[in-house]
Order: sequence, then C-alpha cells, then structure tokens
Amino acid sequence: MARLLSGYNPKRLILTARNKVKGNSLLEYIKISNGNAKNVEIWEMDLADLKSVKNFANKFIKEFGELHMLLNNAGYVGGTEVVNTKDGLEQQFQVNHLAPFLLTLLLLDTMKKSVSTKLPGKIAFTSSALQSTGEIDFDNLNLEKGAYWNPFKAYANTKLMNVIVAKELSRIVLNENVKTYSLHPGVIKSNISNTTDYVSYFLLSVMLFFASPTEQGAINTLYPVLSPKNKDTGKYYHEGIEREPIEVAKDREVTKKLWNVSEQLLRERGMI
Repeated sequence: MARLLSGYNPKRLILTARNKVKGNSLLEYIKISNGNAKNVEIWEMDLADLKSVKNFANKFIKEFGELHMLLNNAGYVGGTEVVNTKDGLEQQFQVNHLAPFLLTLLLLDTMKKSVSTKLPGKIAFTSSALQSTGEIDFDNLNLEKGAYWNPFKAYANTKLMNVIVAKELSRIVLNENVKTYSLHPGVIKSNISNTTDYVSYFLLSVMLFFASPTEQGAINTLYPVLSPKNKDTGKYYHEGIEREPIEVAKDREVTKKLWNVSEQLLRERGMI
C-alpha cells in the first residue's frame, strides 16, 4: 500500500512502524520500486503502547500540522491466547480498535482544519469480512471471561468495532468535509499474527497459503477511499465493493456505548 500511495507523489507521506529497521527497509523498497520516496518518512509508533500513539500524534501536530488522509490499517490476530499490553488491555482490543480510535481522535481537529469541500479529508479503518461474525460484549471487551474457543472470535469483534467507529464518525463529522470508510481488503498474505497458539498458527498458515498478494489488498483498500466516483461516507466495503455490515453495526445504543466506553478507557489512562 505504501508503494502505491507514494506513486501519487504526495506532499508528505508518513508511514508508521513499530520497528524502525523494518520501516527503513520498506522505504528502500519504495525507492527501488518507483523512485517516489523523497516525501516519504518512517515514524515510530507502537499500537500496543497508547503513550507511543499519543507521542506520535503530538509530534505530527507539532511538526506538520496538516492532514488529509488517515489510514488505520491495523490487524492483529491473537488466537486463543489472552495477552495484555503494558496499558492493561487485551492486545487485540487495543491494537485493532482502541489505539486507532485514539489516533483518530487526536488527529481529527488537525484534519478538519486542513480540508475543504473541494478536497475532503479521508479516514479509513481496515476491518475484515469476519466482522459479520463479531459481537460487542461489554462484559468481555478485554477477554475478562477468558479467550474464546474460536481463535478468530476476539479478532472478529474488534473488526466489527472498526465498522461501528467508521459509521459513527461519519455522523459526527458530517458537515466537516471529512469522509470515513471501513473495509475488508480480502484475505491477504501478511504478518497478521505472532501468536504462539499452534492451532491458530496452523489455521492462519492455511488461510494465507490461498491468500491474495499484498498489492491486491492495497488496491481493494484504496479504491473506495480514492475513487472520485465514490461520494459516500460511513460505508463498509468488501474487496472494494460496498456491502451492508451486520445489523449490530447500525444499533445506535451499542454504538453510543462503545464510543463512550472507549473514551472512558482512554481517559482513565490519561490519553485524552
């Protein structure tokens, strides 16, 4: 995706990386692939560390202060393990939902000031087709009841959260020249998990064997966001095609509670 975006020769393209060495390797790949890397930068950010996300946002606002597109492309499968971050939150819940939610909140005002009717802002959340099997259990957001027997259930729940947040955000910024999207890029060959749960690892390996190449996933992600024909906002897209998410994604009470609970968890940790 980074290579495709750099091909548009943006004014400035900031790519985040938990590992700066791997990030710099990506930068070299972009240079070799299309040569359009002079405006591309690698900044460190770890979604499993909320302070890292806040530091990134503060640095971005201070050093750049202009934002036209935000692509929240996180996806982590934890399998049947329950792993907590340093923030005391279940890792899939934080990496897939709460950290991107925080980043979006922190950068939203900057985007509002940067966009116009002619050049609206774009905020996208990479979800998954598994959102259709997700549920919002407010008593088990952090897997307080233990892991699900289904190794993809907790992941599916967080991907449903992505759909809900994108939809609600579209309502909040309706008159602010900002459009939002949630999308399933397809089953893509990627390093989506580092779980030590052997059953989950095996199932993921089988799935990824038949997966589409990363470039197809990037196209599926960027098409609804960048297509000048797409005037909609808050919609969910499956491999570039608009689809209806499951009904709970349209539930106003669930949406409001998820938003409020997410803000409260961030507030308790001094993030907002």
